[in-house]
Amino acid sequence: MIAATTTNLMDHLRELGAIVAQVWHKSVFDVSIGALAIAVGIVVLSLLVRGLVSRYLLKVLFRLAQRSANKFDDQLLSALDAPLKLVPVIIGLFFAIQVLGLESGAQLAAANVLRSLIAYAIFWALVRSVEPAFYVLAPLRDIFSPAILDWAKKAARGLLMFIGGAAILEIWGIQIGPMLAGLGIFGVAVALGAQDLFKNLIAGILILAERRFNPGEWIKVEGVVEGTAEQINFRSTQIRRFDKAVVHVPNAKLSDNAVINYSRMTHRRIYWKIGLVYSASTEQLRAVQQGIWNYLANNDDFAAPPEVSTFVHIDSFNDSSIDLMIYCFTKTTNWGDWLKIKEDFVCAVKEIVAEAGTDFAFPSRTIYVEQSGEPGGLAL
Repeated sequence: MIAATTTNLMDHLRELGAIVAQVWHKSVFDVSIGALAIAVGIVVLSLLVRGLVSRYLLKVLFRLAQRSANKFDDQLLSALDAPLKLVPVIIGLFFAIQVLGLESGAQLAAANVLRSLIAYAIFWALVRSVEPAFYVLAPLRDIFSPAILDWAKKAARGLLMFIGGAAILEIWGIQIGPMLAGLGIFGVAVALGAQDLFKNLIAGILILAERRFNPGEWIKVEGVVEGTAEQINFRSTQIRRFDKAVVHVPNAKLSDNAVINYSRMTHRRIYWKIGLVYSASTEQLRAVQQGIWNYLANNDDFAAPPEVSTFVHIDSFNDSSIDLMIYCFTKTTNWGDWLKIKEDFVCAVKEIVAEAGTDFAFPSRTIYVEQSGEPGGLAL
């Protein structure tokens, strides 16, 4: 009795094992559940490895890079940080695809997905490496302006993105050459309607080639804008006005019009005309003139001839004053410092005029009243 019961139990267990094996090997999209489970486990494991790479390996590499005096390796590792984290995932997907044992059509699609991820990771790393690559080219800033290097950086990124997109399309069997040829007629139509775009693009290149201004410089274009140039883009230039508002000016307006670059001044000018009263004597006029000249000559804030032109002269007879012209330059070009120097100069001129015993003139009108020939009559 016991032997029969044991035999029945074993038969049931075998039947259960057969059912489990049948379910395990039952196809889901032509893939066994077992293979699918193993593939999922491989992907999960690759994600765990990605976390370990991010947490430990990259931190060790960063510490090693920080020990070197060269900052290039630090910037390169920072740029490659995100693409490197994708490597374990790609490896995991590769082994997962191998385990799945897909049919020919599905295998080809999975292989294309894997190739696309590899191409994406490679070109992502290249695009992010442009920044540290241009860090190495920093000495060229003495030859090329920072704006030109910035344009070259943007162009390099755009070119790598285009090549990367074309490579991924080629993986999926989409030929980029015929697509570009087919867009030729469309491109002509677009070009006709985008003349202003190309005009501004060429104008931007001319601005950079002529080095009219660089980001950070104070410029003024009469009737257009005045402020600090922040960024020279392909179509327009971003300028921040002194009220802190941002203006995007088309490059053509900055190329075709006269641009005043105040940041490249060697000195700042002071040009005044001071009116003295007509009652001032010749000696008093000469004393004021000589006093102002001595102040400019003995003050280190002002540049001296022959570096700049400096004039202090009795200039002209005005309606209500004898005018004294002052023409000089400060050594500083900083606007705040220039205002302080000019303020001190105003006070000094006031004291010089007072010491000379004369005074400043102001607009006035004198009325002469004469007695007419008729009794009690007045004539103006």
